[in-house]
Amino acid sequence: MKLFASTFKTSAIALVAASSSLVAAENSQAPYLSLKLEMEHAITKGNQYLKSTQDEKGFWKNDKIPAYTALALTAARRSPNEDDASAPHVKKGYEWLIAQQHKDGGIYVKGLATYNTSTSLMALSASGDPAHKENILSARRFLINLQQDWDIKGETDNPNDGGIGYGGSYPHSDMSNTYLAIEALKLSEAYAKDSAKRQPELNWDAAIQFISRTQNLEETNDQEGISNDGSFVYFPGNSKAGTQKDKDGRETLRGYGSMSYAGLLSFIYADLDEDDVRVKAVKQWLNDNYTLEENPGLGEQGLFYYYHVMAKALTAAGIDTLKTKDGSEHDWRKALATRVLTSQQKDGSWVNENARWWENEPELVTSYAVLTLEQIYHSIPQPLKGK
Repeated sequence: MKLFASTFKTSAIALVAASSSLVAAENSQAPYLSLKLEMEHAITKGNQYLKSTQDEKGFWKNDKIPAYTALALTAARRSPNEDDASAPHVKKGYEWLIAQQHKDGGIYVKGLATYNTSTSLMALSASGDPAHKENILSARRFLINLQQDWDIKGETDNPNDGGIGYGGSYPHSDMSNTYLAIEALKLSEAYAKDSAKRQPELNWDAAIQFISRTQNLEETNDQEGISNDGSFVYFPGNSKAGTQKDKDGRETLRGYGSMSYAGLLSFIYADLDEDDVRVKAVKQWLNDNYTLEENPGLGEQGLFYYYHVMAKALTAAGIDTLKTKDGSEHDWRKALATRVLTSQQKDGSWVNENARWWENEPELVTSYAVLTLEQIYHSIPQPLKGK
């Protein structure tokens, strides 16, 4: 059962950061030694804060939204501090989370089925517990069945085809739920491959088509009202960042930071070649628009969600530095880690003053912040063997 004994440090990170570690120089960790110590301290303190907010029944914040619990559990399991990862309250949290799973495989209470199930599936995968195998396989089937195929079956004739929405009767797919579902499926893939029974698979071609329809790239997007800068929007025909006037006077959808990183990560998990025009275009946009001051296009809205998906996408892409339009290069790991570290509260929590998407809730934002630091911590390039 060694397959299931791994945590995030040896599974998800191995999946998305192999290229960085293979090419690391002998002294690659030297500039990060002090920063790693600071991150270890902040991660432990953040997880201690989360532990203090757990309900006696085992859940976090809201028993109607399992995602809170899933994010807190994943933060604990991915900690470099083994005391965080193996604490009794973590086991209690997993017991509560599993109890929320329905017969259809979904892990939700009433709504937000995709969001709750995706985050829960990632938490179960991070547990490393072989007892969770059937729960994981069941949750995978649920998410795969949520992939949308409107109108003509088997054809991506509807702009929403290939994507995944909130679940239920919600009328469209969106980039946020699609990327989370894809990530959850990818990080739990080993369980499906190890299963004696053949497991269903996502229609990856259709997924790539949907993701492409949320990108501002005329060469590969067949939708109207798009620009051509490589950025991503929320779903075809809609952007949380609104619209903009292009140089030619056309009104087009404005892309924004968090969805652009989500788009890059989704393309990587869908095994799109790094030389594909879509991958190159979004990478260029992310370089040109790199900032930690805001979620580009949205200001402080969803800022910690943005930090989290940024860390995951840049790790997956094997990118160590970003080059902005002025020609300067930025070590995103150092900069992002420092930004997150300096915004931690005395009690170990984090919070966003902007309340959009629940980011005024410290339980949620603390999980995002801890997971961001853990992603950076585990993705620091390792020295080559024998050096």
